Amino acid sequence: MKKLIVFICLVFVAVCSAQSLKPEFQAFSGALLKLKKADKGYHKFRLTVDVAPWAFQADGEVQAPGGDGDALITGLFDGDVYAVLAYVPSASPGSDGKEYQVGLFDMMLFFEDEPTRIRNLRFKLLPPANDEWAMGILKDALESGSLLGNVWGGKYDKAITKASADPLDKAKLRALQKKGEKKPEEEATITTRKRRVEASDEEVAPKKKKKKKVEEEEATLNKRKRRVEEEDEPAPTKKKKKKKVSGDPCDDPNLTVKERRRCQLKNK
Repeated sequence: MKKLIVFICLVFVAVCSAQSLKPEFQAFSGALLKLKKADKGYHKFRLTVDVAPWAFQADGEVQAPGGDGDALITGLFDGDVYAVLAYVPSASPGSDGKEYQVGLFDMMLFFEDEPTRIRNLRFKLLPPANDEWAMGILKDALESGSLLGNVWGGKYDKAITKASADPLDKAKLRALQKKGEKKPEEEATITTRKRRVEASDEEVAPKKKKKKKVEEEEATLNKRKRRVEEEDEPAPTKKKKKKKVSGDPCDDPNLTVKERRRCQLKNK
């Protein structure tokens, strides 16, 4: 009885978890698929995507609708084959600092919008999103996804159709890769420019300060120089007027009174 109660509780928890689980879908172009020739109606296939936010490899076997062994091969060249990945949104940081969706649990190949039959599906996470943490998320997603049963019929048709309308192809993956590589470079460029501007401002400020200081020193020196020049300049002296000397030698101011009288008596 006790074991039965535990089993019922586990089933109840599983059902509740499945009801709250909402998968999302991502389509990939058939050009990304590798397909081998059919063996007893099944083709071995491989889908490899290693551009953020995806880093996984999916392997399995696929049978075309109606069992036509050549239909899928022809459909790849005609663009009639595409893959749709079902995943639980679970981001995990990669060793490159980017985030990757690693909650993968199912995948379907479509031929002319018709689902195929897939068996022996296996997922493998690729670097840089294949550490122990990411592997744990993948394991949980596979277990949780199995509770949902067949996600390719009815309930999620609208979400699957929306994803199928815009599959990721090689060109889009290259654009994602370029964007992911360009962003750090742009940030580095902006940082470098910012540093240059700051360095330029720091360089200009001391120059302005130095120039102002030099101008002040020159003004002070010029002021002192003018003061010194004013102090050194001799005051203007008044010229003494020389007394007019008459033609009479006896009127020589250098003669004493006695000498002047003698001179006058002598000249009489």
